[in-house]
Amino acid sequence: MKKLIVIAAIGKNNELGKNNDLIWHIKEDLNFFKKNTTGHHVVMGKNTFLSLPKMLSNRTHLVLSTGDYQFSKDVISLRSIEEFFEKVKEINDDIYVIGGAFVYSQFVPLADELILTEIDDEYLDADVYFPSFKDENWQRTILEEHLDNNPPYKHVSYIKK
Repeated sequence: MKKLIVIAAIGKNNELGKNNDLIWHIKEDLNFFKKNTTGHHVVMGKNTFLSLPKMLSNRTHLVLSTGDYQFSKDVISLRSIEEFFEKVKEINDDIYVIGGAFVYSQFVPLADELILTEIDDEYLDADVYFPSFKDENWQRTILEEHLDNNPPYKHVSYIKK
């Protein structure tokens, strides 16, 4: 594995989603996600995988699930983070962690980089949140600002120091 990169869109209070769905559907941000992850491996939890309308094109899907769920032959099913790291030893590619909340909580401390869409909005009914992380452990760089958007947002990279 080259780099382990966590990518997510979060609100002011680290809100991620509600009822196994995204809170915000910002077309430009979805395109940003696609541009960054296309051609790479993406790892996610079972619920995130099941929430996708279809397989993400031109990406290799790795799905963490402790149960006996039967995924399609196009999915690499993994039972633990230990199995994930064993599997990716031989992969010469960046791997993107795309959710959900539990998977983020497991991978943020291990990530080389966080790419966050920081949305200047709140969603009080969110039921899943991005884990807190200590900013002093990360070098923050604003990649893009979309302040005229409704809601306004920024694409921000955090590189582990």
